[in-house]
Amino acid sequence: QVQLVESGGDMVQPGGSLRLSCAASGFTFDTYGMYWVRQAPGKGLEWVSSISMSGAGTNYAESVKNRFAISRDNAKNMVYLQMNNLKAEDTALYYCAIDPAGRTKGQGTQVTVSS
Repeated sequence: QVQLVESGGDMVQPGGSLRLSCAASGFTFDTYGMYWVRQAPGKGLEWVSSISMSGAGTNYAESVKNRFAISRDNAKNMVYLQMNNLKAEDTALYYCAIDPAGRTKGQGTQVTVSS
């Protein structure tokens, strides 16, 4: 069965950086596009970024464009999200998922941006 385990969340100050990781197992990783989605306190699930099966194609929500970078390592079944210049509004529980709506996702990792 699909298993996704996120890590790397932390509390950081505005302007800081974090790198999230997601370890995937239970499916043929390099045949799936991968996604990061997030849920801020009191809000619904929001798509953040996508990466194609090969890693050649990436997409970002307007709110994170030019600050976040998604990548993957198909040899290790890993997907990453490099987050730079973090803002308070980036505070959320971050999930990796195998679909953009986040129907199949991990348990999440908490990112808190606060001074």
